[in-house]
Amino acid sequence: MSLTAADVARLVGGRLTDGGDGARAIRRVAPLHRAGPDELTFLASAKYADAFRETRAGVVLVAPALADTAGAPDAVRIVVDKPHEALLAVLPVLYVQAPRETGIHPTARIGRGAHIGDDVTVDAYAIVGDGVVLGDRAWVETHCVVGAGVEVGEDAHLYPGVTLYAGTSLGRRVAVHSGARLGSDGFGYVFGDGQHRKIPHVGRCIVEDDVEIGANTTIDRGSVDDTIIGAGTKIDNLVHIGHNCRIGKLCLIMAQVGLAGSTTVEDGVILAGQVGVAGHLTIGTGARIAAQAGVVGDVPAGATYGGYPARPHKESLRAHAATFRLAELMKRIERMLERSEAEQ
Repeated sequence: MSLTAADVARLVGGRLTDGGDGARAIRRVAPLHRAGPDELTFLASAKYADAFRETRAGVVLVAPALADTAGAPDAVRIVVDKPHEALLAVLPVLYVQAPRETGIHPTARIGRGAHIGDDVTVDAYAIVGDGVVLGDRAWVETHCVVGAGVEVGEDAHLYPGVTLYAGTSLGRRVAVHSGARLGSDGFGYVFGDGQHRKIPHVGRCIVEDDVEIGANTTIDRGSVDDTIIGAGTKIDNLVHIGHNCRIGKLCLIMAQVGLAGSTTVEDGVILAGQVGVAGHLTIGTGARIAAQAGVVGDVPAGATYGGYPARPHKESLRAHAATFRLAELMKRIERMLERSEAEQ
């Protein structure tokens, strides 16, 4: 598949700069530093001006404020607001996904009473349990296991090797990537009679519409309550969400985040990589937690926290800076003590 610069400008709603060759053809998308004459790239920030000067790209999407940036003499420039976002209109055209065949592969196993919607695909060696509901156009790829009674919404996509335990429900247009495990028992035990006695988990794992769940992420079912992932939330790879957690709508949860049981994350929260959250806490609407923060108390709505233990961002930065000054402070104290001893 190829597009001309004029085609790209129409797709993104951009403007070819004066003298730009609208017939220049591109076939792929690449970053500035390695884009070639038949590739499209973008310049959205001045900090990449050096790479822009060296690029060999054929066509460049350029933010209005950077339209006159020096460099890329051979590239056709297309001025467009938010070049990075503009790529979303180009990528599906250049990288067309191969059509999938609907139907059930002969090696797949379908349980009793399962309801299979229209235009569903169940690939090789997938297992669909008793009483499962697969909505229209759902896609269950190879080696997936869909437990008894699970509901999978319309246009949902389970990538290879996904496991959905009984008690799990997926909404419409949910994507679950390879290796993810949804609806497993949470880590709940009561100590008595000299042993850890397991608490039976009978709650559900409910994933609402338009959620995407990354590879090798685990989401526990509830113990007696439900674990709920709100509509439009996006979860990265290698995330763990404990039992009875409530995640709001349109949250971003990045790699290696861990949420202990009964955590409430309200709408629009961002949890950066490797954030850890203790159980039974609430992170308020629109809060942002910086990478590797350890949350041990509630976080107010709209706040930005960081560090360990997590605290307001400015306070965290001051504490971090003070740590770097400790060595010099210790040396100054030692010199003062040495002078005091000498004077005595």
